[in-house]
Amino acid sequence: MSLKGRIALITGCSGGIGAATALALARQGCSIAVHYNAAEEKAQALAHTLQTISPDVHAVVFQADLSDYDSVRQLHSQVVEKMGHPDILFNNAGATIKAIGRMGNIQDVSIEDFEKTWKLNTGSSYLLTQLCIPHMVQQQYVQCPPGTGGVIGPHYASSKSALHGLLHWVASRHAKDGILELVSSPETTMMSNPTDEMRNMIPVGRLGIPNEIASIVELLVTNAYMTNKIIVADGGWTPSAF
Repeated sequence: MSLKGRIALITGCSGGIGAATALALARQGCSIAVHYNAAEEKAQALAHTLQTISPDVHAVVFQADLSDYDSVRQLHSQVVEKMGHPDILFNNAGATIKAIGRMGNIQDVSIEDFEKTWKLNTGSSYLLTQLCIPHMVQQQYVQCPPGTGGVIGPHYASSKSALHGLLHWVASRHAKDGILELVSSPETTMMSNPTDEMRNMIPVGRLGIPNEIASIVELLVTNAYMTNKIIVADGGWTPSAF
């Protein structure tokens, strides 16, 4: 599927995976709604770079705190007003809130931290999906929310894994409408200061890089027959059929 003339809303676009994906999609002729929360300078610099790729590519910067649902609604309305309805939604933003690691104690994550993590990582993605779906049904185009089980802790892992359930439901409901629900799950790009033991668990022996995840997203949004899939990019850590 050609991405020329399409509009992609990428949350957390100023970060590594978001920026790399924005560049990959822009090279295909897709305009980008660049969302950020705090990193305005990075977002503005990225938008400038995107617009040098092609005169047909437009990039507009939008600020929103996705932990607040009214801000999520405002983000969507501003994108629609300034650029048009998104054809592609890349729910890339998220936060760890607190990291306890694989061997941490569940008691170390309070219910308040758990709820805060879920609201930001899951609730905002659900709401944006809900807001974008009607137009996507009309246009019969693609929506792509990513998620990952994570190695941060139970709060983060459960919030991201919940997006997998959202993917399966929407894919089953709207596949015939041309909406492709796909997840690129970048497990080993999410670690901060990994130990040698953890790095050695990855068969390729290193962490993933943003461009490697962006290339997967690019593949997913340009393939009209692939839907209801979770693609795990983890350097071979988890064996699977995909």
